[in-house]
Amino acid sequence: MPRNKKRTSSNIASQAAKTLADKNSSKTAKSLAASALAQSGNKKQTGGELEDLASTVLSSSKYSDDTKALAGSVLSQSNKKR
Repeated sequence: MPRNKKRTSSNIASQAAKTLADKNSSKTAKSLAASALAQSGNKKQTGGELEDLASTVLSSSKYSDDTKALAGSVLSQSNKKR
């Protein structure tokens, strides 16, 4: 399966770290933040379950712009064939 070579930018990684440290962040935001950080310096790519979550976040008006930015980053690092 072809691999996506994109990595999390330093701005998104910083935002993800802040999200994980914030006790008021939602479980969804923390899941996306953890995935974004995991992909910041290695060859990992987004799994199918998180692809679905990120897609849901991006298509909903319920989530904040910060959560949507994390979702966009995670989704851009998914496997293109999936």
